[in-house]
Amino acid sequence: MPINITMPALSPTMEEGNLAKWLVKEGDTVKSGDVIAEIETDKATMEVEAVDEGVIAKIVVPAGTEAVKVNALIAIIAEEGEDVAAAAAGAGSAPKAEAKAEAPKAEAAKEAPKAEKPVTDAAPAASTPAPVAADGNRVFSSPLARRLAKEAGLDLSAVTGTGPHGRVVKADVEKAAAGGAAKAAPAAAGPSAAAPALAKGPSDDNVLKLFADGSYELLPHDGMRKTIAARLTESTQTVPSYTISMDCLLDNLMALRADINKSAPVKKTEKGEVPAFKLSVNDFIIKAMALALRDVPMANASWTSTARVLHKHADVGVAVSIPDGLITPIVRKAETKSLSVISNEVKDMAKRARDKKLKPEEYQGGTTSVSNLGMFGVSSFTSIVNLPQASIVSIGAGVEKPVVKNGEIKVGTVMTATFAFDHRVIDGALGAELASAFKRYIENPMSMLV
Repeated sequence: MPINITMPALSPTMEEGNLAKWLVKEGDTVKSGDVIAEIETDKATMEVEAVDEGVIAKIVVPAGTEAVKVNALIAIIAEEGEDVAAAAAGAGSAPKAEAKAEAPKAEAAKEAPKAEKPVTDAAPAASTPAPVAADGNRVFSSPLARRLAKEAGLDLSAVTGTGPHGRVVKADVEKAAAGGAAKAAPAAAGPSAAAPALAKGPSDDNVLKLFADGSYELLPHDGMRKTIAARLTESTQTVPSYTISMDCLLDNLMALRADINKSAPVKKTEKGEVPAFKLSVNDFIIKAMALALRDVPMANASWTSTARVLHKHADVGVAVSIPDGLITPIVRKAETKSLSVISNEVKDMAKRARDKKLKPEEYQGGTTSVSNLGMFGVSSFTSIVNLPQASIVSIGAGVEKPVVKNGEIKVGTVMTATFAFDHRVIDGALGAELASAFKRYIENPMSMLV
């Protein structure tokens, strides 16, 4: 029986992607783990691996196709011993049948009144929807594995995957069926939770009417801009946020940073001898935020409708500006890492972020974020909480100001840190406790080294 290759969900939130390149052609033999295509998401380019063995019978979606929906049919594999031509011919008839089925709906839509909410296209009938575990996470599995599990009445979330990245493949299902794995539970009745609707604004035509013809040009939204707009709109519509600001003295931090950078060991590279690391003020800020979350563990949390998620480590996202967009690569377990490790890790991820080479797990999730606009001379600002995180700190420029030290007025370098919190998770007193812990580490940076 032909094996359907569908557009994979490369992350739990992915809805569509661009099929940038095929690395195989019709007639090629592939095995599990072979890289067969490159998919462009909103913020990265990812390689797609084959999860079943066979021959590429037909490529349904050509290279360069944009906005391919997750689970859409993109190619057909003929299993070992199967007639390749027959498999390809079978694939060609499926889209036509689907088109005929959709035609009456299209005609009816012309006569029906406009609906309040747009109706999304259903996934192609040839694809079996990806299962979801009880905790809401998607179970990654091959199309063949899903079909076999359905036929055997197995719950795929109870099957351990041995394929690439833990994907459930044919052999896993067969082993689970032989061992008596859990049977699939009947689907629960009732409506599914819908994503928050975007706020309605003036129509495109009404906006453009306000400007004279020829006085503007249109720059179509790419996937990244659409994702940023949707996520920030969701945050502002669902998060009851509040802010707290703290002024932090940087004099001790600046002095310690200079001493550490001077003593950095030298390593040999193709460009000659260079320091093994060069700390920035932002590296100290990342570390301070991580240690503050360690000290105030109740603030290291996320919101769900049934429980607060208390995180065991501080995974700090770092806002990085890339061409016409923003991405937040994450320093995992930042409270356990030295300043030099954090510094080199951030530089590496920032470079790969600009090249769109980050993996989804490197920029999704996280327990807090740091956004620094001090290099632009911004004195203070407020950021929007990046769900599912419950906090973010916005860093302004270090500015020389008169400060009182031991009863005397002196000049000191002052940095304003503005925290935004999700009030569902972090109450005012808890937020103030976290901000105070952050300030202590910034003003006494030697404590970050011990």
